[in-house]
Amino acid sequence: MIKNLPKADLPLPAPRVSNPETLAAEIIERLTYGIGKDAKVAQPHDWLTATILVVRDRIIDRWMESTRETYATNAKRVYYLSLEFLIGRLMRDAMSNLGLMDEIREALGSLGVDMAVIAGLEPDAALGNGGLGRLAACFMESMATVNIPAYGYGIRYVHGLFRQQMADGWQVELPETWLAHGNPWEFERRESAYEIGFGGGVETINTGTDDIRHVWKPSERVIAMAFDTPIVGWRGARINTLRLWSAQPIDPILLDAFNAGDHIGALRESNRAESLTRVLYPADATPAGQELRLRQEYFFCSASLQDIVRRHLQQGNALTDLPQKVAIQLNDTHPAVSVAELMRQLCDIHGLDFDTAWEITKGTFSYTNHTLLPEALESWPVPLFERLLPRHMQLVYAINAKCLVEARKEKNFNDQEISSISLIDENGDRRVRMGNLAFMGSHSINGVSALHTELMKETVFANLHKLYPDRINNKTNGITPRRWLMQCNPGLTSLIREAIGDDFLDDAEKLTALDAFAHDSAFQEKFASIKRANKQQLSNLVASRMGIRLDPSAMFDIQIKRIHEYKRQLLNIIETVALYDQIRSHPERDWVPRVKLFAGKAAPSYHNAKLIIKLANDVARVINNDPSVRGLLKVVFVPNYNVSLAEVMVPAADLSEQISTAGMEASGTGNMKFALNGALTIGTLDGANVEMRDHVGADNIFIFGMTAEEVGKVRSDGHNPRAIIEHSRELSQALSAIASGVFSPDDRGRFQELVDGLYSHDWFMVAADFDAYASAQRTVDEVWLDRSTWNAKTIYNTARMGWFSSDRTIKQYTADIWRA
Repeated sequence: MIKNLPKADLPLPAPRVSNPETLAAEIIERLTYGIGKDAKVAQPHDWLTATILVVRDRIIDRWMESTRETYATNAKRVYYLSLEFLIGRLMRDAMSNLGLMDEIREALGSLGVDMAVIAGLEPDAALGNGGLGRLAACFMESMATVNIPAYGYGIRYVHGLFRQQMADGWQVELPETWLAHGNPWEFERRESAYEIGFGGGVETINTGTDDIRHVWKPSERVIAMAFDTPIVGWRGARINTLRLWSAQPIDPILLDAFNAGDHIGALRESNRAESLTRVLYPADATPAGQELRLRQEYFFCSASLQDIVRRHLQQGNALTDLPQKVAIQLNDTHPAVSVAELMRQLCDIHGLDFDTAWEITKGTFSYTNHTLLPEALESWPVPLFERLLPRHMQLVYAINAKCLVEARKEKNFNDQEISSISLIDENGDRRVRMGNLAFMGSHSINGVSALHTELMKETVFANLHKLYPDRINNKTNGITPRRWLMQCNPGLTSLIREAIGDDFLDDAEKLTALDAFAHDSAFQEKFASIKRANKQQLSNLVASRMGIRLDPSAMFDIQIKRIHEYKRQLLNIIETVALYDQIRSHPERDWVPRVKLFAGKAAPSYHNAKLIIKLANDVARVINNDPSVRGLLKVVFVPNYNVSLAEVMVPAADLSEQISTAGMEASGTGNMKFALNGALTIGTLDGANVEMRDHVGADNIFIFGMTAEEVGKVRSDGHNPRAIIEHSRELSQALSAIASGVFSPDDRGRFQELVDGLYSHDWFMVAADFDAYASAQRTVDEVWLDRSTWNAKTIYNTARMGWFSSDRTIKQYTADIWRA
């Protein structure tokens, strides 16, 4: 290992030359000796791989320097545990952060290769679902940018999140084969392999003293194998590591069974192990699905903690110093079993007493909560948890006892308060509450927007906050401006550099200098011209993929995010239907041409979300083919939303839809990406929209609807959606059209249950907020028609979004939580 080698024996590579001529020669060399292809017959994917390998060489030099420095200083490391890392394509990101974009483009051009063509062939790493995974990716890049020694830990999903196709407007899930042809960015680390156990029982050993030792004897074991991907910080200042775990069997084939003729059964151990890392978020509607999900979470947590403790001890540190040298951030509740797993390793493997281990554990872990939805705060049936992780169940009970006794004795908690903080939910089937475990086992619990953090204190963690009032704090999310401005919108980046210089490239908050240009007519014209070019690019993509022609002069009104009822794509669709009725009924009015664009995936078992996708596609089919609309309104649902698609859609948006039910979106980061690229936001006072309004100015954002407090009051007082619907002419007519089959003539009752849900309970306040939303949309129309005013507002949005950089967020984590 590095630490055992004399420093004099560590040769440093000579600096690499990176002019276009040298790069072109290296690409040819890699093509020849790394891929085995002659340039005359090389295919685009060969050129892509060769280019990645040349860029990767320069990354490795700096990666090793970063690692040497961290080992030499024995600096505190940050470990980010996340079930998702939605990193997207890496080549353009790496080239940009290393300052090689122009040189590589010129080098490839000299070889007759179009960089844009081959860059488009790189597959998206299918390692995430949405905002949670994209946030983790932004944070990894920012940690490297601000020089924090960090590892990301997750799962190397073979297929990851599904690839979405449409069949007659219905979502169809297909496997995402991003690893089918290998991954040139990753490195297998055979030396970093760990055994992971499941099932079995626990033996109690009396050591002859007062101490009793517990030994877990798993009945099943698999191997976790590490694969490392370098994560490049801005200007290559630091290269950190994303370590993903792949599951492998201990015995890949049972030869006795195979030779006996059981050729399928002989592979059962391999199949069982490989299923752990096959798919992201296996459907958990069945007991088998729940078990696989829990197995996945424990698998990656145990491997990561074994790796972390091994590295800590390898550098000569004492276990009692773990909180001084290690900061472990739990990204949501998925890695919460890490609390019990670290306790197991400290107590059972390293022989620490329970109380000492508990203090170390709390000092090491911190937990980010991403949701106020009780169903999203994971919990597991006690019988399943105990069967799969028997020693961890014992530790959960021991932790629970310690904390509940503390609550009763020191805070005089009553029975109801004790019940709410307990790690065991006794309501109905007994379940282990993972959110409570993460809270109890961490010294810091943070929300991801100011509103979300306050609501955490008042709702899901109210009594835990009462017990530990100093633990909850806020760290508003951010996005990396390198990917979400510089890379995805090079035209706008160049314009900004021309106007205010290059300081914003290193400090996004310097974008505020753009304020001075908001009412400059010449600048407005250039800004609008870049937006139109981005809209043309998106129009070309939609035409090529879907055969739908879009008018770039129309307003591009975009809602892209995971399909969920609280995100209220349904509200958007219903208002679209109402607008469609108005355009047909009043052709004499000066309607603003609009293109309503949707994209996002629904969980395979989420019936209503999939029905909303079908509704969007059915509405699109009718509206887009109705000549009476005269091209004033088009609706498009773009399939298979991923990072690469977002990089095209975000710069093209005129209007950003951030319309979740107030109090239900923790933060959102799509809202930040859109605004940074000059889109105006229509949204509720939810999540980070609140802080965005404060930064961009209330005049430069379209806020509508009830507040979180008002939503809570309406629910508690008794919501009567039927009366609201009957009182709103536009809403009732739109719902009548949807329910009666106007958009589904082949199955007139297809959407009846969606409409019935609005009439009966309207939990997500779609009906309650409809009139306010429709009114806000007409205000949007009015501003759009005043082009100078609209352009000024878009410039103000870009100028004032620098605070929402993930660099700022990471610096706050570092100062307040990690102390790294």
